[in-house]
Amino acid sequence: MKLSLDENLPNKLKKDFPEDEISTVREQGWSGISNEELVRLMITQGFNALTTFDKNLEHQQNFDRYPISVIVLTAESSRYEHLRPLVHEIKEKLQPPTIGITVIGT
Repeated sequence: MKLSLDENLPNKLKKDFPEDEISTVREQGWSGISNEELVRLMITQGFNALTTFDKNLEHQQNFDRYPISVIVLTAESSRYEHLRPLVHEIKEKLQPPTIGITVIGT
């Protein structure tokens, strides 16, 4: 599984996915680009999924037309301690990844 964490998520979340190839949007040099361009770059680079805290994402783009899974996290905040409890559910949704958007959280 090749997973990308959006720029609005803490890097610390990477350690919870040791079995996956995971990088952040910042590490890829993709910060600040449009969501449509981000998805195109991810597909080109072989990513299977994007995890984000951007709740508006599902209203900005029709992700069902792309061969990628997008997981939108909802929690009290995007701080690691608020997202950590969602890791198990994220992993479940990625095995196998579902094309389109999935919302996980509180």
